[in-house]
Amino acid sequence: MYQQSLAEVFGFQQLRAGQRQVIEAVLAGRSAAAIFPTGSGKSLCYQLPALHLPHLTLVVSPLLALMQDQLAFLARHGISAASIDSAQSREQAAEVMNRARSGALKILMISVERLKNERFRNFIAQVPISLLVVDEAHCISEWGHNFRPDYLKLPDYQRQFAIPQVLLLTATATPQVVADMQRKFAIAADDVVTTGFYRANLNLLVEPVSGADKRRRLVEWLVARPGQPSIVYVTQQKSAEQVAEHLSRQGVPASAYHAGMAHEAREAIQRQFMAGRINCIVATIAFGMGIDKRDIRNVVHFDLPKSIENYSQEIGRAGRDGLASDCLVLANRDSLNLLENFVYGDTPEQGGIRRVLDELQAAGEDGQWELMLGALSERSNIRPLPLKTLLVQLELRGIIAPRYAYFAEYRFKYLIEPADLLARFEGERRRFVEALVASAPRARTWCTLDFEALYRQHQAERSRVVKALDYFQEQGWIELESKQMTEVYALLEPQFEASALSADLHQYFRQQEGSEIARIHAMLGLFESGQCLSRRLAGYFGDAQAPQRCGHCSVCQGQVAQLPQPPALAALEGQDLQRLCSDLIQRHRQALGEAPSAECLTRFLCGVSAPLLTKLKARSLPGFAALEAYPYAAVRDWVLAQVPAQPD
Repeated sequence: MYQQSLAEVFGFQQLRAGQRQVIEAVLAGRSAAAIFPTGSGKSLCYQLPALHLPHLTLVVSPLLALMQDQLAFLARHGISAASIDSAQSREQAAEVMNRARSGALKILMISVERLKNERFRNFIAQVPISLLVVDEAHCISEWGHNFRPDYLKLPDYQRQFAIPQVLLLTATATPQVVADMQRKFAIAADDVVTTGFYRANLNLLVEPVSGADKRRRLVEWLVARPGQPSIVYVTQQKSAEQVAEHLSRQGVPASAYHAGMAHEAREAIQRQFMAGRINCIVATIAFGMGIDKRDIRNVVHFDLPKSIENYSQEIGRAGRDGLASDCLVLANRDSLNLLENFVYGDTPEQGGIRRVLDELQAAGEDGQWELMLGALSERSNIRPLPLKTLLVQLELRGIIAPRYAYFAEYRFKYLIEPADLLARFEGERRRFVEALVASAPRARTWCTLDFEALYRQHQAERSRVVKALDYFQEQGWIELESKQMTEVYALLEPQFEASALSADLHQYFRQQEGSEIARIHAMLGLFESGQCLSRRLAGYFGDAQAPQRCGHCSVCQGQVAQLPQPPALAALEGQDLQRLCSDLIQRHRQALGEAPSAECLTRFLCGVSAPLLTKLKARSLPGFAALEAYPYAAVRDWVLAQVPAQPD
């Protein structure tokens, strides 16, 4: 039944390995998972069934770039698809919602965070959905390399919106992660389809190069491949700028790409690369997600990737046309401490965890806890992502349960006169709208709604008020704005012992830290392996079908890499803690009335950002990142030896 669509809509005569099995499972009404290598056509596994399913296909995708690339593909093939995302105007989002309500839309793409939006949830509950698609589905697993706490709630959303089936898509899942995904969505083992990770056209090359020699070797490599589409991956934004500039000066035109650039500039560079007007991009990992340029001939890791999973994902962008492509790692240990510092920066201090628990107990006396993530992040000095992980851990331990999220503030301005608005209603509805108008005094242009007064005086439920405001906006009677997302949790277990629980949670984060550090060292083990690199990489992802010797990796070519050690560092004992940190200590005392903790000083010295350091404008102080070349754990031990331990 789908062959005709495959040919007429997509222009393909046949499906690739694995695609048929997944598509037939979905069209038979079953949930499925597609674990295919990057560039192997995972997207078609939902795009084709979406044309044959009776209702909307809802796609959850982690990145705007992924959505935009897939939407452009769908538009070219005449498929009715749209996204609701932060880059849109209110009018654009409203138009997409109207198309979804009317049934004119076949595919809607959103980020997982969109499902926390009260207004979006009100809307999506009214739209019948045939299939939930989870792109980059490894994000749901705590054992995955890019765990996103909000993904853990997707099975609940599937139940809540009565979505009959789910399709999970990923390119980078180890056997443990696949089992986790399968269990959370109750997918039958026969409907988990893995096609293998070995790519015969990718030449995996690891070349030991000292830090001082990397730029010269990179230029030499790219000059020998003039005009070939290439991506050079670096760790830091400043490196992207510096390396691109160096290449351009050496006769290899190159453009930098990183998340610190303006959105329009990034978009322009991506378009030029896709069109072949730029052939070399020097990028952080912000570049490449969803990029489907089929003739990328070279992927060079100037700096070490973050993990084997990241490496696999990034090299997977090469050679999608099936032609031979080179994947080169300019390998040494110079940036190892930098990679590890990113990991340590996500581990909250036990004192910060305790502050969150104390707030929970104080606020939860009535059985409910309301929080704004940004404000709580600042008060607890825990970065937003690990703070979300902390909240999920409290859920998993049965202490809190998410109830809903809402915008703390709604305001609107009339596009018609209030009297004209009232004239459109009669009876009880008119009385309700009169109460709403009366509870939203106008300050010049905007009217701000007082939900509490509205409920106190008229027993108007918040959900009814929000639906009414959305309806008024759809009709063009008001312009609506909402801000300050507030999350509401029920406190299920108020009798928890905060001291013991904070220690337990801190131990959980330290275990996660150890797991991430081990992931970095597993990657070093791959690069220094004496076994065929293609075979070893496939084996990491549970694929035993790769050949024993591929014949086209550096090991098979007789070059087993020994990564050079970084330049020797002066002993930490020769550093002066007081001199390096005196400005921070003074600023910390002025702001908080106490000295910074040893962990805070370590983060400052290693250049690892945290909400408190941002608030204190620590980057502007001379000691910031003074010891970033040293291992974080060694700096922490050195600081602890000089700073008395503080009770949590």
